[in-house]
Amino acid sequence: MDTRSLRARIPGITLVAIAGIYSIVPLLSMLSAALAPKGTYPAGLSWPTHPHWHNFIDAFRIANILTLLKSSTIIVVGVVPVAVLIAAMAAYAIAQLNIPLGRVFYLTLLMTLTVPFEVVIVPLYQEMKGFGLLDSQLGLILPLIGLNMPFAVFWMRAYFVNAPKELNEAAAVDGARSWQAFWHIHMPLARSSLASLVLLMFLSTWNQFLLPLVLINDPNKRTMAGALQAFQSRYSTDVVLLNAGALLIMAPTIIVFLALERHFVAALLQGAIKG
Repeated sequence: MDTRSLRARIPGITLVAIAGIYSIVPLLSMLSAALAPKGTYPAGLSWPTHPHWHNFIDAFRIANILTLLKSSTIIVVGVVPVAVLIAAMAAYAIAQLNIPLGRVFYLTLLMTLTVPFEVVIVPLYQEMKGFGLLDSQLGLILPLIGLNMPFAVFWMRAYFVNAPKELNEAAAVDGARSWQAFWHIHMPLARSSLASLVLLMFLSTWNQFLLPLVLINDPNKRTMAGALQAFQSRYSTDVVLLNAGALLIMAPTIIVFLALERHFVAALLQGAIKG
């Protein structure tokens, strides 16, 4: 590598290093705080002399994380596969099949992305109350599917709009219907876009806090983020256990991201190249 090429890459390397430090330092600060003695108020990034690793066990027990882990898994399994499939079908119909009023439908979905999330909470509460689905996981799964749909369709359309329409023509010559072309040709080719969408929707669903708090009264039926309430009382907050619990809640999201990271990067690069 010559000197000129290295100099050209220095700004990019510097930005990546800054972004990495910006992301890692808060996690290290939380870890150091989680290992401090209970009842203390850790300040800044300072590694304790005697790390209290049992704080993670106490946080797991106090916050009833195992029960919330099961509840979050049920909610994620109910939301992500269904929403991804519906979004992929809608995006395929809009981008490849040129359905009537497809552009109007797509623009309407884009407009809903500008609506603040907090605006729809009260209407959703009244609607779920009318259906008799309050305080149930189904009453949370259905709204989350709908709320994720605009972005999910937008994400998948970015792939299908660049997919060659000659694939559909070739499939039609072989006698395949639109559904068969979608399922057997386009879906395998859209693997990276689908995996990245699964990752984004998993993170969005797993980290939901406000909507489960409004729609579900039973704490054991909420998402993992609701476990953080266990460390807050009326007059104080256990900062040490709060950080330990937050790290336990973040662990599954980090694992899933690392597992799907290459698909996420591939989808971004695919969009950049085709755009």
